[in-house]
Amino acid sequence: MKRTLVIGDIHGGFKALQQVLERAAVTADDELIFLGDYVDGWSESSEIIQFLIELSEKQECIFIKGNHDAWCEDWLTSGKNPDVWLFNGGKSTVESYKKYLPEDLDLHLEFFQRMKNYHIDDQNRLFIHAGYASMHGPEREVYSSNYRWDRTLWETAVAMDKKLQRNSALYPKRLLLYKEIFIGHTPTLDIGITIPANKANIWNMDTGAAYTGALSIMDIDTKEFWQSDPLPSLYPEENGRN
Repeated sequence: MKRTLVIGDIHGGFKALQQVLERAAVTADDELIFLGDYVDGWSESSEIIQFLIELSEKQECIFIKGNHDAWCEDWLTSGKNPDVWLFNGGKSTVESYKKYLPEDLDLHLEFFQRMKNYHIDDQNRLFIHAGYASMHGPEREVYSSNYRWDRTLWETAVAMDKKLQRNSALYPKRLLLYKEIFIGHTPTLDIGITIPANKANIWNMDTGAAYTGALSIMDIDTKEFWQSDPLPSLYPEENGRN
């Protein structure tokens, strides 16, 4: 049966991506939704982008743009690499692209440009890298950077009383807009969780692959998930974003 699988932040860990696709027994019939931050961290950022371009030609894929992807897109466009990006994983991405020809870089740039800010499926489930601030949802967001940077959506869900019901007047209005919300951006490791974390109706799929955690993939209907080995064990000679 066709599944819809959602994948958390990869951050240059191509070996981890290969592991989770294998462990989830992904086939060409599955739809894959990637939540962004494909690059910056481990050493194989460019290899991931090349793989995803080829993968999208074989099966249905949706690619959400993360904040690190926006940085990389800016670099591929202008050739400028600001220090804030280099210090946050961009240096490894620049290194991974040294062997690429100009025409290859153009293809990768086009891939970044085609990425979506967010996706809403036919069951009113939202997929977005970080979050949104507007009480009317991402469609009415004033600052588009919130798609890639906002943490208040997740922080609100984490801080909520577990007993609070959706029909309560106190339930956050932003969360009532969607049946479920799938995000990345803020590692679940920050709250001591190493697997996909569910708070209110939000599922956080960033299980810290950029740091000491694993990469995660989950069936959005059954909530069954699979994880890679911790990234430091796959790249023992590297530091990731640590």
